Amino acid sequence: MNKKLVKEVKKSFKSHFKTKPLIIFSPGRINLIGEHTDYNEGLVFPAAINKGIVFAIQKNNSKKSNIYALNKEEMHKFSLNAITPFKKASWQNYILGVVAEIQKKGIVLENFNAVFAGNIPSGAGMSSSAALENSVVFGLNSLFELGFSKKEMILISQNAEHNYAGVKCGIMDQYASMFGKKQSALLLDCRTIKSNTFKIDFKDYKLLLINTNVKHELSESAYNDRREVCEKVSRLLKINALRDATKADLDFIKSNISEEDYQKCLYIIQENERVHLFSKAIKDNNNAALGKYLYQSHNGLSKQYKVSCKELDFLVDSTKENPNILGARMMGGGFGGCTINLILKSEVKKFKKEISKLYQKEFNKECSIYSVKLSKGTRKV
Repeated sequence: MNKKLVKEVKKSFKSHFKTKPLIIFSPGRINLIGEHTDYNEGLVFPAAINKGIVFAIQKNNSKKSNIYALNKEEMHKFSLNAITPFKKASWQNYILGVVAEIQKKGIVLENFNAVFAGNIPSGAGMSSSAALENSVVFGLNSLFELGFSKKEMILISQNAEHNYAGVKCGIMDQYASMFGKKQSALLLDCRTIKSNTFKIDFKDYKLLLINTNVKHELSESAYNDRREVCEKVSRLLKINALRDATKADLDFIKSNISEEDYQKCLYIIQENERVHLFSKAIKDNNNAALGKYLYQSHNGLSKQYKVSCKELDFLVDSTKENPNILGARMMGGGFGGCTINLILKSEVKKFKKEISKLYQKEFNKECSIYSVKLSKGTRKV
């Protein structure tokens, strides 16, 4: 958590609203492996990180609620009696969605003031939206003593994303952001919404994120399209979700679906299996196996699920001949965002220079490189 960011948000709140706020920090997340398996009720392996959203909130005893987005320098005022989503994608929808989902439960909220800011790089696939939703629901829950459990809060956040942001996301992002543990990743079963905690120690290796700094337009519609394919094939198989399918099941109906849909569903089945294998490799301290599964995951996302892009593929391909990198893959929804790389600590500096040069030469733009620490979940500051 960034203390400077907390200070800035506090200062902005006092300057706008002249009172002392309650402060919440809600982290972004990375996902070690298990991409697009969450909305198939499958397995994922996320971790909260030390970048996130700082959210300051306090009651205001007036007729409107006020929210100030410090990074954007935008104020939004709204009435609790007339909440409607913005037609275009906007930061307001994540907050309004959470308020609306709480009100749907028959809870009468009072008006409030809030200021928030974050240091999660935009479009990097580190779930700034889930961090923002969780900070809002956690803040409202604390301020008004609503008595929600953490599990109830993440379901409110998820519904806000579905109904106000229009993204039919699984539960992984909200869960990892809310329940994250220091220096640990969570093996999460997205059906039971229960997880096992794995202490992470890559020994001489560390995780490095490389941001393509691109976000191709396709991303949200393609995400929802992929979900529809998975649901359609699940209905054909007469199962609840692809989590329950085997390759043999899929082969049995192969003639009834397109080759593209077959490959997408096969990827989900294989990725679920990889999450199992990955967790076993962590227990066995087998870093070489971890790297192998990262590359396999990327290959499936790129060639079968088709959610990669030339920039992501380039970054992953550029690591394959490097003996200091065990594995890499795209991370997140796809069509841009970051790759996650398992690299020898002593070689990070040299690699940063090399990959930055290569990427600049290939795409005439810069990539951004981040180190992250695995962090605790949403909490009061």
